[in-house]
Amino acid sequence: MALSMTGFGRGEVTTEIGTIVVEVKTVNHRYLDIAIRAPKEFNSLEEGLRGVIRQALARGRVDVYVRFTPSLDQVPTVTVNVPLAKAYMAQVKALQEETGLDGSLSPRDLLTLPQVVQLDEPELDPELLRSPLLEVTKAALSQVTAMRAEEGVRLMADIRERLATLATLLVSVAERSPEVVNEYRQKLTQRLQDMLPTGTLDEMRLAQEVAILADRACITEEIVRLRSHFAQFEQLLTKSEAVGRQLDFLVQEMNREINTIGSKANDARIAQLVVEMKSELEKIREQTQNIE
Repeated sequence: MALSMTGFGRGEVTTEIGTIVVEVKTVNHRYLDIAIRAPKEFNSLEEGLRGVIRQALARGRVDVYVRFTPSLDQVPTVTVNVPLAKAYMAQVKALQEETGLDGSLSPRDLLTLPQVVQLDEPELDPELLRSPLLEVTKAALSQVTAMRAEEGVRLMADIRERLATLATLLVSVAERSPEVVNEYRQKLTQRLQDMLPTGTLDEMRLAQEVAILADRACITEEIVRLRSHFAQFEQLLTKSEAVGRQLDFLVQEMNREINTIGSKANDARIAQLVVEMKSELEKIREQTQNIE
């Protein structure tokens, strides 16, 4: 079953060292493009995270957001350098006595001065984060896959409906094709009879002209190839692996055959059918752009 490339998933896990939240958002993209936004504690774990994503997804733009809330014993401790603060105050007082300036230095002002406040962050071993990170990422990816599968069902239903419409239009084209040659023969015969004296019409020459047109306007090969493309397209929709690129290629091939039919047929009715086919094929192309 073909999958959509649109999905979202979220996972959360709480450990002794803190809580990890991973959100994964995917949209359509020609290749697998992974962008990870995570705190610095996870820098060394990014490649492992990408590996898990590659195992689950084959194609699409993947945005991963990692949030980490450390437990209380992992929160940085705040230390005030009291001797340095006193030294700042003494210098301010000396400056006031020297210059006669008024004013006072508030505790808030002191805390903003360089090196008065020191943060002592506990060292966190990234390896302690690896297992829970991968676990919660897999949970988020599971939700993404489920959503992509559900959306894929809707996409396939729409594509199959339009593919059936294309097949119906192609039947009309195939039925109309022989009539084009017959009508050309009738028109050419009537035109020559109007132009030439009675009894001088060269039936052999007329047959040759009709044969030339029939050869130029023959669209049998294009019809056969289109039917083959329809069958291949339908078969690909039943596969479980990523088939988006193959579907894209088939859509291009279908478009080429339909254009050839329009240029060779030289008939108003077939031209109208070709316009309708191109319209349906464009809608199919838009849908296949979101299939993995």
